[in-house]
Amino acid sequence: MPATTRTTLRRGLAAAAALPLLIGALASCGYGSEAKNDEKKVAAEGKKLSADTVRLGYFPNLTHATALVGDQEGIFQKELGGTQLKVSTFNAGPSEIEALNAGSIDIGFIGPSPSINGYTKSKGSNLRIVAGSASGGVKLVVNPAKIKTVDDVKGKRIATPQLGNTQDVAFLNWVSEKGWKVDAQSGKGDVSVLRTDNKVTPDAYKSGSIDGAWVPEPTASKLVSQGAKVLLDESDLWPDKKFVITNVIVSQKFLAEHPDVVEAVLRGSVKTNEWIKANSDKAKASANAKLKELTGKPLGAKVIDGAWASIQFIDDPLAATLQAQADHAVKAGLLKEPDLAGIYDLRPLNKVLKAAGRPEVSDAGLGVK
Repeated sequence: MPATTRTTLRRGLAAAAALPLLIGALASCGYGSEAKNDEKKVAAEGKKLSADTVRLGYFPNLTHATALVGDQEGIFQKELGGTQLKVSTFNAGPSEIEALNAGSIDIGFIGPSPSINGYTKSKGSNLRIVAGSASGGVKLVVNPAKIKTVDDVKGKRIATPQLGNTQDVAFLNWVSEKGWKVDAQSGKGDVSVLRTDNKVTPDAYKSGSIDGAWVPEPTASKLVSQGAKVLLDESDLWPDKKFVITNVIVSQKFLAEHPDVVEAVLRGSVKTNEWIKANSDKAKASANAKLKELTGKPLGAKVIDGAWASIQFIDDPLAATLQAQADHAVKAGLLKEPDLAGIYDLRPLNKVLKAAGRPEVSDAGLGVK
């Protein structure tokens, strides 16, 4: 997937605030349109930081496994000491942004599209992206009886999660690079793009109403468990096989008033990712245990094994790929020009990484000055 320039991004993003489709987009990490706000306080021990409580939001999804595992294993709370961790879970990006704007949460794990839309709607006043969390975990899975090669996708019915969401934009960009024509709004053209909620996509595939889907995990692996085959892993289209799927955002107000608490959460995130990499099987089981607690049902072994292997848990927010995703949305006619200058503040993360003897990460020119 071709790299894009910073200039293109800044031309390419200024009216996202006027585009409701991205506020509705789940940004690759939503698996439902309704918010579910579960709250849980974790016992705090040790020295209290500058805030009595920090309110953390995330989704019960594998692309948020850093949050799932860090919560389940008590890693965040250990770093927070006597500052109490209060957790809320959400099933959609817009509801988490609303909670951040309302002051119901202070820090959240969330995908790129709601991060972009939340920032632009507030004219750059509500949030900062302070870290990355996950890369990858998106696949084109197809009915092998109907689609055997990438060229066979032409003329078929392919599902994406929602008009204008991260996967929808990625699929439209891939179709364009194949030289095929699709009207972005209607989804009609050389390929029929059917916007289908991830929760119902497996049933749509089972019924034969779609021939495949460009979807995030664990939806992709759920389809594979029904007999679908992976035709393409989106990671293969990106430089170094990495692109942002989950960010860590923070309220600007909370960051200004409690930088020590933000640093503690980021230390927890960095240490959780280290633990996940060193203990993959234990971490996978930990994430699934938390999913069972939050949703009432764990993922089956076949589904979680396939999904887990395709997600990379990283601290770098991969800012350059956010630029690329925005440029693809512009190219598809789904975005006009917002200005994302200042969306990143990676100073707290880089402080944490430096203390751990790790190299700093880049904001690709979109950081606070």
